[in-house]
Amino acid sequence: MNIVFDASAAACSVIVFPVAKDELASLNLPLDAANVVRDGAKAARFEGAAGEVFDTFVAQDGRTLRVALVGTGAGERADMERAGGQLAAKFQRSGVESLAVNFSAGAISKNKEAAAQFLFGADMRGWHHDQYRTRLPAKSRVTLTEIGVIGAPKGLPAIWSDYAAVAAGVALTRELVTEPANIIYPESFVDRCKPLEAMGVEITILGQAEMEKLGMGALLGVSQGSRRAPRMLAMRWNGTGDANSKPVVLVGKGVTFDTGGISIKPAAGMEDMKWDMGGAGAVAGTMKALAGRKAKAHVIGICGLVENMPDGNAQRPGDVVTSMAGQTIEVINTDAEGRLVLCDALHWAQEQYDPEYIVDLATLTGAIIVSLGDQNGGLFSNDDGLAEKLTAAGKASGDPLWRMPLGKAYDKLIDSPIADIKNVGPRGGGSITAAQFLQRFIKPGVKWAHLDIAGMVWADKPGPVWDKGATGFGVRLLNQWIVDNFEE
Repeated sequence: MNIVFDASAAACSVIVFPVAKDELASLNLPLDAANVVRDGAKAARFEGAAGEVFDTFVAQDGRTLRVALVGTGAGERADMERAGGQLAAKFQRSGVESLAVNFSAGAISKNKEAAAQFLFGADMRGWHHDQYRTRLPAKSRVTLTEIGVIGAPKGLPAIWSDYAAVAAGVALTRELVTEPANIIYPESFVDRCKPLEAMGVEITILGQAEMEKLGMGALLGVSQGSRRAPRMLAMRWNGTGDANSKPVVLVGKGVTFDTGGISIKPAAGMEDMKWDMGGAGAVAGTMKALAGRKAKAHVIGICGLVENMPDGNAQRPGDVVTSMAGQTIEVINTDAEGRLVLCDALHWAQEQYDPEYIVDLATLTGAIIVSLGDQNGGLFSNDDGLAEKLTAAGKASGDPLWRMPLGKAYDKLIDSPIADIKNVGPRGGGSITAAQFLQRFIKPGVKWAHLDIAGMVWADKPGPVWDKGATGFGVRLLNQWIVDNFEE
């Protein structure tokens, strides 16, 4: 979505006024037919609730003008984003190409943060992916491409650039998650991230030979059934000005398609497994957001990228592999492959970058969906302070987390009789034993969190700031966490 400041009302076919809860009567509408608009909205039971939209047509300056009122509720961040999102959703495929938002009429007129959040919601909800839909009827095509701003609160253009950078990061994540697996696979995922170099991100790529030399037997075991070569992608953004500052490390599971391998999944719904790289997608989007807003932080984003396929060379249930950390793993179920990718990625990240903090994100288990549905990502951590800060960032940003337990009793469930560890435990507590598996690869003293986001990266129905499909979950969360804890 193109956001234009100092727009001309005369150039737009729709003028939009944000309206707070119960503000309608006092709203100072700069329209000849202001009373008609207010009376019509009242008759339609418009009260200014967050995301509520009323629109009508009036005569103004010798022409017919479409006017929309959008409710902003109590004016909280979530309310403002929902309001902007609902505005974009209403007009996205309406035939309207541009509209203007007038911030001067109500309570929002002096609140630059609220105005930015409104625009952010519109930008986020305006994202779409129609490139393969070649026969869409004209009435179903996206038309809205521009939102103009009239009466911007003082300082809004200056802070909008940061919001726009985060929205661009979310858009990259959604793009990666949405693309089919014949388009996005380990090598092409890397290619989609290479433009970040022009933004100042340093990129390092490990191929199969480099990973073999490092002893990444767990990750390579997952990949061996696929004709697509694996990749380890590392992206560095250092905006601190100090080359020796200790980085924060983010690690994403990037299984670009997951058949389950020899432990093959049921056919119904398997097409959804193109988004089993949602953790890696969130890491890539976060790196773009940080670079786009020139974050004053040192962050490394790592993506372990593989495809899990069941050919004659595929890993078998019962195989034993050796991880880069030297721990041997009995592979009980080849569909529990994400933890095999992550354990090597986590160990390499710690060896290579010596972080104090490391956060991994993964669409790791169906069990977390049973536990939390599509309302929260699962949070596991070895550090209470880190868990609290991530939870707070999730609440503030709109990417919510719910903390889950870890413990020695769960850890015993993944002991193997023939190796150091097995990759699955019993049916109960599946997301917990997956986290316990990963924790065995975290070095003493490293503050670590694992985010199981299997229920969050893809939506079956539209939400406040996303359409049905990829949500971009994780980018807003990680960006907020870094803003709150690692930037001055």
